[in-house]
Amino acid sequence: MEIYGKKYAVKELRRRVGNMGQIAGVRTVQLDDGNERPARAAIIHTGSGLELTLLLDKCLDIASASFCGKAMGWRSSTGDVAPQYYEAEWLRWLRSFQGGLVGTCGLMNVGAPDEESGLLGTGLHGRIGNAPARDIKITQEWHGNSYVLSVSGLMRETVVFGENLTLAREVSTTLGERRFWIHDVVTNEGFNNAKFQLLYHINIGWPAVDAGSEMIMPSRCVAPRDPQAEDGKRDHHKIDPPTHKYAEKVYYHDMATARNGDVTVAIVNDGFDHGGEGFGVYAKYNKNELPRFAEWKQMGEQDYVVGFEPCNCSVEGRGVDRKLGLLHTIRAGESKHFHLEFGPITDVRQVRALRAARRKIKTKYVDHYTEFVKKP
Repeated sequence: MEIYGKKYAVKELRRRVGNMGQIAGVRTVQLDDGNERPARAAIIHTGSGLELTLLLDKCLDIASASFCGKAMGWRSSTGDVAPQYYEAEWLRWLRSFQGGLVGTCGLMNVGAPDEESGLLGTGLHGRIGNAPARDIKITQEWHGNSYVLSVSGLMRETVVFGENLTLAREVSTTLGERRFWIHDVVTNEGFNNAKFQLLYHINIGWPAVDAGSEMIMPSRCVAPRDPQAEDGKRDHHKIDPPTHKYAEKVYYHDMATARNGDVTVAIVNDGFDHGGEGFGVYAKYNKNELPRFAEWKQMGEQDYVVGFEPCNCSVEGRGVDRKLGLLHTIRAGESKHFHLEFGPITDVRQVRALRAARRKIKTKYVDHYTEFVKKP
């Protein structure tokens, strides 16, 4: 295996360290300051410069991620907030939205609050992202020539006389790896079919997001959510400087895929083109699992972030999706799998390959999202 630019046999590497935590590992901690207390977290470092902080009490979401000290995800002004402070009603989800590289939205609602908010808890983006994990398992062990690092756990969204859904998550990587993976399994453990929504709120911030940065996405069709987004839709992929009182823009995308259904989306700064220190972040998902994609473009001061949002729904809320016929059904006893990959971009060759693939795709721009999101 390769570590620090040199190849080692497993035995030779083990001879050089008393404890593998010297170069890679998983460490659990308790967050203990202000309203983050008493949430638990797991910190993963791979020895390549990749470091992740997972919130064990908030759906194993990725609160922060960095590569060689450079932040991959955006962090909001709220910081980490323990789930005890979660406010489910209407837009109050935003009071504990830490941002982070990955936040999970659903399972009963994604997007705008719904009139059913009483029993279902269908405030903004649902409840699952504030669900603590049970049955937490941490793996730090050799599998052949790979030293595997993983954290897994089970979140449940249930109510008496209603849904009983679980989300089993594993976040994994290996020694020396620059990438990490999320594998989720949503299961209907009830005896009635259920409608569910799922969205991955992937929040990329500075230094990948900066004036002159660009999004590289295999978009075949782009549709603005509203008139605010209509203005500037052909420049949806261009990043502005932080802008005072910027109003968010949301775009829906129909993505071209690789043969296996994979889609890779990325943001890179202009260092690759202007002789500076280029940096970017990519995410990969499978369109067969997550057929829809929304782009959240927020160029405000401090709220300076681009959201990549692969999903099985719109971001208009459960009621709108019901009217449009978009609500997915998970049958009693059924499980659905979702796979995602994340990593930094530090090599201009990665950027060239992404741009070359993008140039092969002709993009169509449409005027309104409603007809667009009806497409299967």
